[in-house]
Amino acid sequence: MSFSAALGPAHDIELPGGTPSGTTPSGTTPPGTTLRYHDRGDGPPVVFVHGLLVNSGLWRHVVPGLVDAGLRCLTPDWPLGSHSLPMPNADLTPPGVADLVASFLDRLDLHDVTLVGNDTGGAITQLVMTRHPERIGRVVLTPSDCYENFLPPLFRPLSVVAKVPGSMRPITAALRVRALHRLPFTFGWVSKRPVPADVVDSYLLPSRRSGAIRADLRRFLAGIHRRYTLEAAEKFGEFDKPVLLAWADEDRVFPLRYAERLARDLPHATIRTISDSYVFVPEDQPELLTEMIVAFTRRHAAP
Repeated sequence: MSFSAALGPAHDIELPGGTPSGTTPSGTTPPGTTLRYHDRGDGPPVVFVHGLLVNSGLWRHVVPGLVDAGLRCLTPDWPLGSHSLPMPNADLTPPGVADLVASFLDRLDLHDVTLVGNDTGGAITQLVMTRHPERIGRVVLTPSDCYENFLPPLFRPLSVVAKVPGSMRPITAALRVRALHRLPFTFGWVSKRPVPADVVDSYLLPSRRSGAIRADLRRFLAGIHRRYTLEAAEKFGEFDKPVLLAWADEDRVFPLRYAERLARDLPHATIRTISDSYVFVPEDQPELLTEMIVAFTRRHAAP
């Protein structure tokens, strides 16, 4: 499915970020680090970081309203299992993906960025905040992994299974059964209402069809560990930018107490609750999330 009408035209960009072994010569871009992203609008930049097994389509109902409000929206397909361009030579540990986000901001020379994270992408956003805060102007965290919950208990077995070679193929093949999509361990506890079938297909078909995409997914899952989010949390007190915690008050995967803990640890954080939604706030309550991002961005605009 194409989301270009909502998200803008697609572009490909080469990003630095080699293998964890560091075998790539310094200053060169290794092959296989091409990122696809959509770009729409003019004005202050908003960059989105989606989570595991979704892509830029998650933001399809949010971007148009932000563009109408005078913002530029950049929605990359991060290499988390629903991307179309494999990254065989990229460091896909959580810090490595955070470095890719920072490289994306650098390559496009974006400043005073509003960084918006959801689900696993919220954990990556926290790593960017504490590793590469220079280009960030403000952050919006919707329900996300944080602290000891990376991954949350319901999905934690995925990280263990991913350490087994070949484990991704049967999992991605099983997800072709649409009856599974409303169960808690798939989309049932992340989206309050069913995600349209064509959108689900855009999320799940890349890993089902491509062994290279499955390999990327397996590397990312196998590298997940709570030490990364706990290390980021130790540096929250140093993050001096405003943070909006736009949290679903009915969420069972990332309960509201997670946002309350984040608000205590982040010096300039505020909580806004969103009703009638689970993790996928951009899916369940896109209009309300759009209004919150616009108001927050305008309130904390650069002088």
